[in-house]
Amino acid sequence: MRIAILAFPRVQLLDVAGPADVFNEASRQLGKPRAYQVQVIGTEEGMLKSSSGLRLAVDATIATHRGPIDTLLVAGSPNLEDMASDARLQEWLRRQSRAVRRYGSVCTGAFVLAASGLLDGKRVATHWNSTARLAAAYPQACVEADAIYVRDGKLFTSAGVTAGMDLALAMVEEDHGRELALRVARELVMFLKRPGGQSQFSAHLAAQTSERSSVRAVQDHVLANLKDDLSVPALASRAGMSERTFARIFRSETGTTPAEFVENARIDAARRLAEESDLPAKRLADAVGYANVDGFRRAFGRRLGVSLVEYRNRFAR
Repeated sequence: MRIAILAFPRVQLLDVAGPADVFNEASRQLGKPRAYQVQVIGTEEGMLKSSSGLRLAVDATIATHRGPIDTLLVAGSPNLEDMASDARLQEWLRRQSRAVRRYGSVCTGAFVLAASGLLDGKRVATHWNSTARLAAAYPQACVEADAIYVRDGKLFTSAGVTAGMDLALAMVEEDHGRELALRVARELVMFLKRPGGQSQFSAHLAAQTSERSSVRAVQDHVLANLKDDLSVPALASRAGMSERTFARIFRSETGTTPAEFVENARIDAARRLAEESDLPAKRLADAVGYANVDGFRRAFGRRLGVSLVEYRNRFAR
């Protein structure tokens, strides 16, 4: 099965190497070296200099490539202006999209597909820092701002960088089943599987964004003390602010309310516990600070888009 990854000058190297390693590991686990054959197709011949300065050799170019492709992925880059305006590349992508079994993008590679008209009317994902820009530039695409990856028909798109590995793992599961995907994930020390609708903003990642030490200190306290009183009055007191000032500054610094952050932190912890243990819902709720199991179940479904039972059926060890 031939996997083609489109690369170009200033490409994000991990957008290429991450999915390639997932497919290669799947072939190794299957004991069939040719189960997945990854080919790097460049927009020009020779060695491509990636955004990190490391160089990447291409196997073919869009002008010289021959033969069928099963899966085509477009890698991303911090700088895609040239690629998004390349008429020759756009025509090649449109032609390939009609011929391949599935196609898609990693990270900001979505902009290249969008410029080719291949995201029109489609649900798509990209790096969290580029979702607003993608939605504004290509309003006919339905951008899902916090998705790890999205499938819409034969189109697959992923969030930033390492999410391309989640996307490749989902493709492996589609091709060969859950058991192989789990073996690959364990070997590569990945999450066993993150649901496509799960937010790419974990509470721990969100806690790194605030510039105010007082807000970061409150976030760290929340993450370390999920069973404590984490109401706005309690957190405001810890920050040494009035409730109104604290709520305003917290939202300004983090883009979310204190209550939303607390809920996200608790459900993030509950999700991990659900994956790693057989604790019943009531004990899970208690472990992450919910006094009411029904409230916990509602919050879990609201945050992850699936019920606790469904999540465990699909994603637990």
